[in-house]
Amino acid sequence: MSVLSDEALAGRAVVVTGAGRGIGAGIVEAILAAGGKVALVDLDRRAAEAAAAALDPGGERTLPLSGDVTQPATLQMAVTAATESLGPLSGWVNNAGIVQMIPATDYSPQKWEREFQVNVAGVMNGAQAAYRTFAGRAGAIVNIASNAGKVGFPNMAAYNATKAAVINLTRSLAKEWAAAKVNVNAVCPGSVATPMLREVADQLAAETGRTAESLFAGMVPAQLGRHITPREVGQVVAFLLSDAATIIRGQSINVDGGETPY
Repeated sequence: MSVLSDEALAGRAVVVTGAGRGIGAGIVEAILAAGGKVALVDLDRRAAEAAAAALDPGGERTLPLSGDVTQPATLQMAVTAATESLGPLSGWVNNAGIVQMIPATDYSPQKWEREFQVNVAGVMNGAQAAYRTFAGRAGAIVNIASNAGKVGFPNMAAYNATKAAVINLTRSLAKEWAAAKVNVNAVCPGSVATPMLREVADQLAAETGRTAESLFAGMVPAQLGRHITPREVGQVVAFLLSDAATIIRGQSINVDGGETPY
């Protein structure tokens, strides 16, 4: 079931980065349910192909592509391929990201820089690619931040800082690009049932002696009492890509089951 009409994004083409699994795949699913077309960009081309095949078996409204968000040239190639296959782009979702569970005292400059390259520079590279391809036409960009960018979590200093940067970047771009008819917003997920969250649980299990399954099961918003699904996040993203969200600008909306109060 979709919270949007199946015509809300009819005929619109959107790029989603990091689309091969997790929240990215959930976003693709929600956009397709709202009538849109999606270019799935992922560092792992096979993951993008598998997600596209599962969500759009006929391949009529999806295009799987390989791309590294830290390399602007590969994003530009993705823009060219997506435009040729799906038509002019009107939406872009910067979802690709990484997390490293490292105590703040143990970060090397290289590991710190790696998260900023993917989570911040990668978002900026995608936003710039979107802005150029919109070329004066109305368009919407949605950045995937995190509630970690508002409250912070232990052993995730770089991740927390990168997501705080994405929140501020979203505000900045919304103001700067409003005159060009480009609307920029972000969402801040919390405990979403994704492979990334399971990987966090696996690492914590190795460090604490608890089972990964029990840790994962406990990573739920207290008010909701369950994990958030990737598609639930995707439905909010799809709404922000639609005309109904025109008056929402420069916002970073919590989609974390009530965990973050601001």
